[in-house]
Amino acid sequence: MCHSCSSSRCKNTAHAHSSTHLQSTTVSSETCCNTSSTVASSSCSVSDGIQEDSDDPARASGCRQEKGVNIVHEHEHEHEHEHEHEHNHKSSCCATSKPEPEAVISGNNVVEWRVSNMDCPSCAGKLETALRGIDGLVDAKVRFATEKLVVSFSASPSEASLSAIKTRAEKTGFPLTSVSEPKKGQAPLSLIERIQKEGVLIALISVMALAGVLSFWNTELSSTLFTLATVMGLLPILKKAGTLAKSGSPFSIEMLMSIAALGALYLGETVEAAMVLVLFLIGERLEGYASSRARDGIQALMALVPDDVIRIDDDGKRKSVAVSSLQPSHCIEIAPGGRLPADAELMGQTASFDLSALTGESIPVEKLVGENVPAGALVVDQVVQLRVVSEQGKSAIDRILTLIEEAESRRAPVERFIDRFSRWYTPLMILVAALVVIVPPLLFGESWDTWVYRGLALLLIACPCALVISTPAAMTSGLAAAARQGALIKGGAALEALSKVDYIAFDKTGTLTEGKPVVTDILTWSGDEQTLIAQSAAIETGSHHPLAKALVAEAKHRQVPELVAQQMKATVGRGVSGLVEGKMIALVALDKLDATQDISDAQQDAAQAMAMSGKTVAIVFVDKEAKGAIAWRDELRSEAKETVSALNLEGVRSVMLTGDNPKAAAGLAAQLNMEYRAGLMPEGKVDAINELAKIARVAMVGDGINDAPAMKAATIGIAMGAGTDVALETADIALSHNRIESLPDIVNLARATMSNVHQNVALAVGLKAIFLVTTVLGFTGLWVAVLADSGATAIVTMNALRLLKWGKKK
Repeated sequence: MCHSCSSSRCKNTAHAHSSTHLQSTTVSSETCCNTSSTVASSSCSVSDGIQEDSDDPARASGCRQEKGVNIVHEHEHEHEHEHEHEHNHKSSCCATSKPEPEAVISGNNVVEWRVSNMDCPSCAGKLETALRGIDGLVDAKVRFATEKLVVSFSASPSEASLSAIKTRAEKTGFPLTSVSEPKKGQAPLSLIERIQKEGVLIALISVMALAGVLSFWNTELSSTLFTLATVMGLLPILKKAGTLAKSGSPFSIEMLMSIAALGALYLGETVEAAMVLVLFLIGERLEGYASSRARDGIQALMALVPDDVIRIDDDGKRKSVAVSSLQPSHCIEIAPGGRLPADAELMGQTASFDLSALTGESIPVEKLVGENVPAGALVVDQVVQLRVVSEQGKSAIDRILTLIEEAESRRAPVERFIDRFSRWYTPLMILVAALVVIVPPLLFGESWDTWVYRGLALLLIACPCALVISTPAAMTSGLAAAARQGALIKGGAALEALSKVDYIAFDKTGTLTEGKPVVTDILTWSGDEQTLIAQSAAIETGSHHPLAKALVAEAKHRQVPELVAQQMKATVGRGVSGLVEGKMIALVALDKLDATQDISDAQQDAAQAMAMSGKTVAIVFVDKEAKGAIAWRDELRSEAKETVSALNLEGVRSVMLTGDNPKAAAGLAAQLNMEYRAGLMPEGKVDAINELAKIARVAMVGDGINDAPAMKAATIGIAMGAGTDVALETADIALSHNRIESLPDIVNLARATMSNVHQNVALAVGLKAIFLVTTVLGFTGLWVAVLADSGATAIVTMNALRLLKWGKKK
C-alpha cells in the first residue's frame, strides 16, 4: 500500500510553476461539464520543473476542483519575446462526460488547435496568410515542429469566428483537430491504405505509362491519354491554387504549376505537361517525407509519455487509468522498463532511472527517496512508487515542447532575410518570365510558341520552394539535434548567435566548480591536528555558511571529539570566534588579518602558498596565538579542464567571472588555462561582459540569480539545468543535463547548422541560376525546370537532415 498517499501532506500538496509569476484566479461554473480548463505556462522556464520541491508552501494552491467549480491558475510571464501557449487538462467535476471541444479558450483569448497535412514550413506560412482578416483575430502562429495553430483574439472569440477559422483552414488544405490529448505516433500504413492515399499519383503514372506504350502504334490516342493524365493531375492542384489565391497567397507553387501545365497543353506539349505534374507530385512526397524526418525527434519526445499508468488509491487498490486523469498527489506505480507519465517524487526506496531521452546522459541516474524524477524517465532496476507533483500540461516534457514551440517563432536573422527576400522574389520572377514571353516576339519577330514555352519553364524555375525551406529545415534539424543532447536552444536567433561567439564567460561556483567547498589542507604549527579540528568545528557548528558546513563535515569524517562552544560571534567576511573549554578560539580569513593578530613570516608564507593555489584559507588562533591554518576549495568539476581545452581548440576563448578573491581565482584559472576576473559583484560581471563585448561576441554561462544580469548583457546566455529559475528564464540556451562538457559540441553543432544553411542557400540559388540561363537559351524545357525545382527542394532538405545525426555520433 502507498502509505504516504493517505497523509495530509500528500493530499494537500499540489504542484505549481516555480517561476515568479503574476497569478490570477478564474472561476467557471457554467461550463464545468463540457469545457476543458486551460493553464497557460511560461515559455521560458524549462528545466525548473525537473528538480522541483513539492513541499514549498508557495506551491500548495495548484489546480483543484471543489463542489463543481473549476479553479484555474493562469501564469503570465513578461518576456522580451512574448508568446502564449495553452495546455489543456480535462475537467472531471461531473460524473457525466460530454464531447470535449476541439478548441480551448483561455483568459488571454488564445485558441489552440492541432494542424494536419503540413508537409513543410512553407505550409505554415500559407495557413497563417489564409487566416488573416477574420473578425477579432489579432495574430495566428503555426508551430510546424509540434503541428499546432495558436490564434490570439482581441476579445473572447465568438462561435462564428472559431467556425470561420476551422472552415478556412480546411479549405486551404490544413484541417484542424483537438489538442486536448498529446499526439501519438501513427501506425505504418498498409499497402492498400498507401495505394489509396497516393491514388492520384499512381493513376497519373499508370495513365502516362499506358500512353507511352501506345505512342508506338497510335500517336493520336497516346496524346489524348497524356492530356487526360494532365487534366486528372491538374484538377486538385488547380483547385488548391485557387483557394490559396483567395486566402492571400497568389504566388504559390500550385499556381505556378497550374499556369505551366495549362500553357504546355495550349502549346500541344501534352507529354511535358503530364511530366511536369508527375515530377511535382513526387517532389511534394519527398519533401513531406524529409520534413517528417526533421520532426521525428520532437514526435519521439511527445511519445515518451505513456497512455495509461497504474494508480494506487488510498485504500491500496491498484487501477489502470488514463494518464490524462492524473492530478498532483496521486500515487502511481511503474515497473522496470516503464516511463513516468508526469513529474513525480520518489517514494519507498532508492532507484535508478534512465534520463537519456531528456538529458542525453547515457548512464542511469540514482534517485533517493523524496527526490523528483522528470516525466519521460525510464525505470531501470525495480518496481517504484511515486507521488505525482506536476499538473496536466506542466511536466518536464510539456515545458520542453513549449520551449521548442517558442524557439520556432524566434527566427535567426538569416531566416528572416530569406523570408523577406522570397516575398518580392517570386513576383519579380513572374515579371521577368512575362518579359521573356513578350519581348522577343514583339521586338525581334521571334516565334510566340517558342518564347511562351521558355517563359513557362522560367516560371517554374522561379518557384522559391527550395530557397524558402533551405533555412528553416536546417534550423529545425539543428534545434532537434541540440535537444537530443540536452541543450534546449530558444530559437534560430540563439543558434546563429552561438555559432559566432568568440568568448565564453563562465561563472565559477556551480558552473566550473562543484559548488560544494571541501576542506583540503590542515596545517598545525603547535599542538595536534585532531584537537585543532575539534576546536575549530565547535565554533562553526550550527552555521549555515558553506565553509562552516564543510569543516563540520570534515570533523565528523575524522571522528574527532565533539566539543561545545559558547559566546560564539561571527563577523561577516572576516571570521568567527567562540569559547571552547575555557579557551578563546578564532578563525580569521587570511586576507582579513590585522596588526593585533600575531603570525610569523614563515606561517604567513605557508598559508599564502595554499591561497595561491586557489584555496580559501583561515588562520586558527587559540587565545590569540596562531596554532594552524585550514584551507577549503570548491573543487573543479572533473570535466571543466577538458571543456575549456576543447573550446580553445575551436578558437573560442574562455574567461572566468567570480566574486572570489583574486588569489583563489588566479589559482583556479591557472589550472584551467583561462583568463579570469575576480572580486566581482553582479554588476561587476555585467561590466566585465560589456567590456568584452566591445571587442568580441560573448556567451555567458551561469546558474545563479547573480548571473542573470550578465547573461542578459551577453550576446547569448547559457544556463545550467540545475540553476535558478531566474537564470533559466534569462538564458537563450538551457543545459538540462547540467554538463558543461557538452558546450564544445553545442558550439560545433551551431556552426555546423549555419554552415548547412549557407550550403542550402547556395544550392537553391545556384541551381536556379544555372537552369534559368539554360532555359532562356533553349537548352532545357519544362520537365527539367520542374526537376530542378523539386530536386533542389529535396537536396536542401536531405542536406539539412544530416544534422539530425549529430547527437548519434557518440
